[in-house]
Amino acid sequence: MSSVQGIDADGYILAMPELPIQPAYRVLVQELCKSLAAPAKPLVDGIYLYGSVAKGCARPGVSDLDVTLILSRSITNIESEWIEQVRQDLECQHPEVTKIDFDIGYRSEALAEENAYRWGYWLKHHCRCVWGNDLGKHFKLFKPSRSIALAVNGDFPVMLAKYASRIEAASSPAEIKRLQREAARKLLRSTNVLRSEEDLSWPMTLEDYVQALIERYPGMKTPIQFFLSQAHDPTASSETYLTELRSMNQWMSQQVGKG
Repeated sequence: MSSVQGIDADGYILAMPELPIQPAYRVLVQELCKSLAAPAKPLVDGIYLYGSVAKGCARPGVSDLDVTLILSRSITNIESEWIEQVRQDLECQHPEVTKIDFDIGYRSEALAEENAYRWGYWLKHHCRCVWGNDLGKHFKLFKPSRSIALAVNGDFPVMLAKYASRIEAASSPAEIKRLQREAARKLLRSTNVLRSEEDLSWPMTLEDYVQALIERYPGMKTPIQFFLSQAHDPTASSETYLTELRSMNQWMSQQVGKG
């Protein structure tokens, strides 16, 4: 194994480990597959997990269930509503997760050559297929590159601005806390877009992203550590959080512009 962070001995980004689903989530994953696959087999091409449940490090009552759905074709409004209803029903029936997210894509776009750094990398390195066709097998392992970072998280200015608006509009403390945690994690992962092309390492944890940013920009130690703390335990007031979020979003956008 290479001594360089996040890559194997041949310089490729580490693949998702092959681990059994944690016992606390097995029934939920089974019901997820049964609900989406059985009545809609021609529509759903593959069901994938990503995030903490996929990695085997989820905490019951704390972690979300993150799901990538690859569909075989474009869907109608009725089918879209049905998928959303499945998500809501599972979320209500399974308190072991705080939230269920569906990230939806289509087989044709996932396999398109121009989307290799986005969908190809995502399915190969971040997802584990739990039902259907595993499109990750269509791709070779990827090596670290800024192009991948931009393909996956180059949308951060828009996404972080949307999170800021949602936090402002949220009414319950629980919802505000959840959104602040999600936004902090998106921000931390997005710092990878500031990597250099010469960097051979690849961040695997939130702490890795923080360490890499501080090495490149020592003056950003305090603000980036603020978001690391909020990613784990979002205790800051919404006013303080929004000020920091907008400031960091602006700074990161400026750095990307310089590149």
